[in-house]
Amino acid sequence: MDTQVTERTLTVGEAAERVGLTTYTLRWYEQEGLVAPVGRDTAGRRRYTERDLDWLVLLTRLRRTGMPVRDMRRYAELARQGDRTNPARLALLKAHRDRVLARMAELEEDLTVLNYKINSYGSTSGCDA
Repeated sequence: MDTQVTERTLTVGEAAERVGLTTYTLRWYEQEGLVAPVGRDTAGRRRYTERDLDWLVLLTRLRRTGMPVRDMRRYAELARQGDRTNPARLALLKAHRDRVLARMAELEEDLTVLNYKINSYGSTSGCDA
């Protein structure tokens, strides 16, 4: 008895929609080495697995938090090399987290000033700046 389970895969358009990217961006990620070559069907069309989607979600989060593409590429290269690169991947992610936290602190300061200015318009008929 054959117990092999066929995993459901998604087209490039379906995958793009699921992770919030364009099909062009998905293909670009693959060309840039951010994504390992994706499986293909018998007609040669890309087919994305849930594992591929999980990786793409991580990439979109890294990019959205401002990680440079070169660092994303480095992380992808390290990940493909396996568990022996865990310390290097951890260091890369910690450095990125530090940059994100610093940016968040800057944004908090900026938000404080913005809120002050908004409140000053509500409490006076005029404002100096």
